[in-house]
Amino acid sequence: MKFWKEKESLMWKHQYETVMVTPWGKNALRIRATKYPGFTAHDWALEEPVPDTAADVSIEIGLDALCRTDTASITNGRLCIRIDAAGIMTFYRDGQKFLKEYHRDYDQPSCRESRCLRIRGREYKAIVGGDYAITARFESNDGEKIYGMGQYQQPYLDLKGCTLELAQRNSQISIPFAVSSLGYGFLWNHPGVGNVVFGKNYTEWEAKAAKQLDYWITADDSPAKILENYTEVTGRTPMISEELLGLWQCKLRYRTQEEVLGVARKYKELGIPLDVIVIDFFHWTRQGDWKFDKEYWPDPKSMCDELHSMGTKVVVSVWPTVDKKSENFGELLERGLLIQTEHGSNQTYEFQGDCLTIDVTNPEAQAYLWEKCRQNYYDYGIDMFWLDNAEPDYSVYDYDNYRYYLGTGLEVSNLYPKLYTKTFYEQTKALSLVRCGWAGIQKYASLLWSGDIPSTFESLRDQISAGLNMGLAGIPWWTTDIGGFMTDDVADADFHELLLRWFEFAVFSPILRMHGDRGPHDIPPLSDKEWGGGSLFTGQSNELWSYGGEVFDILKKQLELRLSLKPYIEKLMREASETGAPLLRTMFYEFPDDPHCWELDDQYMFGNQYLVAPILQLGQREREVYLPDGSWKNLSDNRIFEGKKTIPCDAPLDLIPVFERLG
Repeated sequence: MKFWKEKESLMWKHQYETVMVTPWGKNALRIRATKYPGFTAHDWALEEPVPDTAADVSIEIGLDALCRTDTASITNGRLCIRIDAAGIMTFYRDGQKFLKEYHRDYDQPSCRESRCLRIRGREYKAIVGGDYAITARFESNDGEKIYGMGQYQQPYLDLKGCTLELAQRNSQISIPFAVSSLGYGFLWNHPGVGNVVFGKNYTEWEAKAAKQLDYWITADDSPAKILENYTEVTGRTPMISEELLGLWQCKLRYRTQEEVLGVARKYKELGIPLDVIVIDFFHWTRQGDWKFDKEYWPDPKSMCDELHSMGTKVVVSVWPTVDKKSENFGELLERGLLIQTEHGSNQTYEFQGDCLTIDVTNPEAQAYLWEKCRQNYYDYGIDMFWLDNAEPDYSVYDYDNYRYYLGTGLEVSNLYPKLYTKTFYEQTKALSLVRCGWAGIQKYASLLWSGDIPSTFESLRDQISAGLNMGLAGIPWWTTDIGGFMTDDVADADFHELLLRWFEFAVFSPILRMHGDRGPHDIPPLSDKEWGGGSLFTGQSNELWSYGGEVFDILKKQLELRLSLKPYIEKLMREASETGAPLLRTMFYEFPDDPHCWELDDQYMFGNQYLVAPILQLGQREREVYLPDGSWKNLSDNRIFEGKKTIPCDAPLDLIPVFERLG
């Protein structure tokens, strides 16, 4: 084993592997390892300028007293890695061990207990004719809890014991950053497909195709400090306008310019402020034309002008898919700006057309896409873009069958939604509504939502965990389709109750957005043609007044509560832009010293002031709520309660338990 110092990094070489550990931000280190002659130039998620921590960094190289071979350590602030004579890394915070590579081999039997399993903490398996499948293993810690990692459609907030696919799908968002209850954060800095297993016996991270191992780790006092360190090196969200913090109105789908204007005019007539209205998919002629169908949208500029005069911003949906009959397909194919398939049919998507997907990992494709959207949307006055199908959505998620400008699908595909969003942010500096993301996407003003999810209470329960773990993965702007996306019967009383409970939760989330595909699909299309904006089905109405008087009264009352919170939410948005703090916060984020808060997964803090306890079952009219230390005011009746106890709370149909933290 040979150790040496190269600039600020500690390096060592053993047989065919070279390892480099580099200070990278506050109390943080980046670890890279490869069997190639050198390291790649890609920083992937770690693109932000690295703060100077030279004064906190020390590197020591010495001899193991027993083996008489080199050992080494590197320290950056509170984080230290010690490397033994076999090259095995152990991680310390303030001198206390919290993590160690999982190694069961006997390459240095004189230095420790001999093991014959031949399992190594860093493993490279060659891919014939190409790179490596790379695995990193770590010892598991009994009692440890793990959070973050983005959005998975499951009820588990604590991910210990979970197996997670590191891949993008509709409603699944892989953000490979984990926060541990032991006081560290871990970024798997690979944009390709893989898996992570947070096992009881060991933790295992896998990249199915990569040129090098790459991860980043930080250690600090609290989840808040860990997120602050993480977002300092991956980026923080810009500030959001107060004009976007009220009601967003959307449905599947407004088919004409007059439908959109009619909805906005009725909101104005009712005296209900409408901050944003969203124009969904197939307002276009064909996928990849990226323009309005003039038959149904004859004057987009006058539409935008009227909406703006009512104080309403306009969002339009953009898909990255390109129909082979699109007017742009031939040029995109000829210039090599589409994702390729490695085998079989030259196709990636097949909804309402035989499609390929534009390859936004190619800067030339980014420029092409933006220019079309500028001419056909932005110049008319469209304010923001809804970047749908951003995973990108595939007909079949065979990641090994796709090739991008930046590399194979297995190597780079998780990066796609981040570069898709970057394409629009760099031109507009405006918020984009995006269906997927990757580490660092928050710096491109991305509002992620939880995708096409069922309209069920079970799904609502999943979104609580999803939103909280998204926040702990560095994504402060997150939302859902209120009521879920897939609704069979819009007149069902049980669905009305679900819609109300979902809306009550969404009032205390970053963005309040009505959307969904409301069945049944018995509305005839506008056209008999096989293509164009009139050819496709639409869902039932989804405005506040669409569900009857009782539902409307409750929704209107809840919207008034939301509007009263605007100054507070604006303050939270500023905090997110300055420190990376999420708006949706686990109880332990605000109360890390309260052990019971680490056990709670069905209530949360909205910022530091409001404790929110959603109702997650049909017919439920009461629930228990845990109040941490301090004084708390029940918003429903203004009663004051002292904390450190669990109390029963009423939950009539028109409200959920919410407590304001006093003092």
